[in-house]
Amino acid sequence: MITVRREAPDHWVALRSDGTAAGGLRLLIRPDDRAYLALQGGADGPLLDTALGADVVQPGDLYAQADEDDGDRLAALTSRGFAVVRREHLYAVPTAPPGVAGGWPDTRPDGFTVVSAADADLVRLNTLDQDLRRDVPGTGVWRSDPESFRRQTFDDPEFDPSTYLIAVDGGSGGYAGLVRVWIRAVPAVPRLGLIGVRPEFRQRGLARALVARVLGVVRERGDAEVVCEVDETNDGSNALFARFGARRTGGTVELVRRPR
Repeated sequence: MITVRREAPDHWVALRSDGTAAGGLRLLIRPDDRAYLALQGGADGPLLDTALGADVVQPGDLYAQADEDDGDRLAALTSRGFAVVRREHLYAVPTAPPGVAGGWPDTRPDGFTVVSAADADLVRLNTLDQDLRRDVPGTGVWRSDPESFRRQTFDDPEFDPSTYLIAVDGGSGGYAGLVRVWIRAVPAVPRLGLIGVRPEFRQRGLARALVARVLGVVRERGDAEVVCEVDETNDGSNALFARFGARRTGGTVELVRRPR
């Protein structure tokens, strides 16, 4: 028998008859105002039924995610009105070419320098982050002020100044693009969270150069791979990581439940 207990206004826990946790669910409101139900563990059905009936759930679109092979979770969501709207590939990207002693070659185009996010101007970095997120499939209009951005970035235990890099245009001094790799403890595989270049600086090989640079940093620390997620419709990013020898390890499915 499963019972569901509300731990906080945005957090529910499913408990077995012996009191042990069977699963959990959190309601997350992202800076683009999208509401997500994040499921962990099992007991998805009772958790979803409880959360969907709670007053805290907003009346607008409600999103959730599942592994593409998790039939039970997908069934629990679709049977409660969720429909698939987007899919992502999960990749493992080698930090060096196979059979090559060195790392990926530095192909940075002329006229650009690379600095750490720790040395960047906070206001301009926040603006760059918001601008680049607008081009990420599955993301709405991302809004964050410099202070909240600082907390979410620099206070995150996975932040590493050596793997969060900004490309700076030498002519204008403008921030042209960024790449960030989060250094995770569990699972202990670095995760590439975002690679992006502003439209006016594209088609110069800058994205490839940023990825090569950060992969070199990770390789020097002894990590053979980083992981990342790419929307299946993002032809540019899929082609970019193919050039780095990425191999597909799985996929995720995003679903939405719209108001009736």
